[in-house]
This record gives sequence, structure tokens and C-alpha cells, in this order.
Amino acid sequence: QVQLVESGGGLVQPGGSLRLSCAASGIIFSSKTMGWFRQAPGKQRELVASITSPGSTKYADSVKGRFTMSRDNAKNTVYLQMNSLKPEDTAVYYCNALRPWDNRPLYVDWGQGTQVTVSS
Repeated sequence: QVQLVESGGGLVQPGGSLRLSCAASGIIFSSKTMGWFRQAPGKQRELVASITSPGSTKYADSVKGRFTMSRDNAKNTVYLQMNSLKPEDTAVYYCNALRPWDNRPLYVDWGQGTQVTVSS
């Protein structure tokens, strides 16, 4: 059974930083491209960062230069270091594996997500 557990969110002032974690179980983690998604109120869930099995990363234009995704295959965990946070980064953040042919979420079941709120 696939289980994805996100953590590390919170309330932070604009310009601040947070580090999110996502621990995965029930999957062959090291072989999977993983992604961080976010969903703001009233908006669709969007992919903001991805990392391949060897560690190559891609970012949405909205977070490029501010967010850094990494992975620890020994711990079955991916991370998202978020710096220079903006109010528009406010959302619930989720992780999932990605389908290699279209970068859409691989697993139907999502974790509970972790809330990130950027506000003064």
C-alpha cells in the first residue's frame, strides 16, 4: 500500500524559509521520479518541482531560483527547501511520484499534505 506523508509546513512571513519533507512507503522509491505539488484555495493542484531517480530537477517558473528539491533514497524521502517565500506560495503542499510519459501524478491516493501559509 502506497503511503505518502508530508510534513514541515507552517506560518512564515514573506521572505522567510521552510523545508518540507515527504516520506514514502510501499513503493520502489529509488526508481521513481518524484514531484512536489501544491493546491491553493479555489485553484487546481499544480506541479512545482520534480526530481528524477538520478537527481535531475525541474521547477515551475513561479518557484525557479527560490525552491530546491532533493531526495534521500536511503530514507525514501524527498525534500523541498523553500526560500524567499511569497504570499502567493500559500497552499497545501503534496508529494507524489510522476508518470514518466506525461509527468502527471502516478498514484491516485494522496497524503494529507502540509499547509504553508505566507503572511505578515
